[in-house]
Amino acid sequence: MSIRFLGTGSYVPEKIITNNDLAKIVDTSDEWIVQRVGVKERHVSTGETAEEFAAQAAKRALISAGIFADEIDLIIAATISSECVCPTVAGYVQKAIGATCPAFDVNSACSGFLFALETAVSYLSRPGYGKILVIGSERMSKLIDWADRSTCVIFGDGAGAAVIGKGDGYLASKINTYGGNEVIEIPSFSGSSPFFEKDAKHPYIFMDGQETFKFAVNRIVEDIKQVTYDAGLILDDIDHVVTHQANIRIIEFAAKRLKIPMEKFVVNIDKYGNTSSASVPMALDELARSGKLERGDKIVMCAFGGGLSSAACLIEW
Repeated sequence: MSIRFLGTGSYVPEKIITNNDLAKIVDTSDEWIVQRVGVKERHVSTGETAEEFAAQAAKRALISAGIFADEIDLIIAATISSECVCPTVAGYVQKAIGATCPAFDVNSACSGFLFALETAVSYLSRPGYGKILVIGSERMSKLIDWADRSTCVIFGDGAGAAVIGKGDGYLASKINTYGGNEVIEIPSFSGSSPFFEKDAKHPYIFMDGQETFKFAVNRIVEDIKQVTYDAGLILDDIDHVVTHQANIRIIEFAAKRLKIPMEKFVVNIDKYGNTSSASVPMALDELARSGKLERGDKIVMCAFGGGLSSAACLIEW
């Protein structure tokens, strides 16, 4: 069963934190951050939640698709930073937009949106599912140690969404998991059980930068090659690459190894930082609204992150 994209949307909170703003609270500088990561500024919530970001992005995706909420048959949201385990982000969105369909969340860190998309594709092959809303939404600012310059300079908040329906535009896909917490770990609340004997973990993102970099470049290269081959295409056939925005150097290294011109890559990390599962749908929405997309264009989307996980798909617009 294949799909086509009917509409996209995205949302970021209003407050912008520049690198110079961060230099006032940690030992860093604009030059250091731009050279090593490529981020110039990021949007950070002062009150809104990942659930609220998701609802705003979803409403914009519905407008883009030209459909009403009661036409949606399923909502799947990817997140690692919701305010509640229950109700889910997807459940919040369902109520906020006035839909009446089932809704649930998935979690595969920065790869989450593409895992959610793969799940949605499977549902579209079943009776009763004609239009599905897929979302990635994150308030990463709640998961960061703002005294740690190695991580606090990287991340930002935001959400992206897409409405998909039945069609012939999902040409190939691949999802991967390489279990382990040695490279990236994001602990959750340890609880207060008097019977649990392990010490509580540091409650913020841990990331081994060098290992993350190597994993990311290798996965982008191998996953893009694989889905391109599986679709019966060659790399020159790709018109646009929408990859997770974790580090501009990762994208540049991958582009060089693939011999794909950087002009084909959507890059917005300078404006938003790493927004985890929101990164790919936000970049896709930016591409969709840029005027550069034409019907029939071949787009590769790929992501990598904690889990460890990675994902890629090749679509025809």
